[in-house]
Amino acid sequence: MKSLTKAEEQVMQILWDLKEAVVKQVVEKFDNPQPAYTTVATVMKVLEKKGFVSHKKIGNTHLFFPAVSKKEYTKFQFSSLLKDYFNGSFPKMATFFAKENNISIQELEEMLKMTENELNKDENNK
Repeated sequence: MKSLTKAEEQVMQILWDLKEAVVKQVVEKFDNPQPAYTTVATVMKVLEKKGFVSHKKIGNTHLFFPAVSKKEYTKFQFSSLLKDYFNGSFPKMATFFAKENNISIQELEEMLKMTENELNKDENNK
């Protein structure tokens, strides 16, 4: 999997929210000033070539839908960030964000509890 450009990621965020859409619907979800229809159509074609988007033809229109889930892409991006900037060390990354965001001990404990709950959910679903 490859990282997306900012424009590609904006289109994917919209498509993940919509689940499926024609280009016009994606354009309409952008804040003003909205990008040109042709610009969004080009980005969608690039995303399709990269394997992030697929489409089905309905009459003369193409209905686009994500071929990669938001969760899959988030996992890929997070893993890349961890590997490229923190030598694969989650504790180093957590420490960096805690310092940068001035997180309190109470907030760190809350994060730990949330993490434990998520891990327990995953274990129970196996």
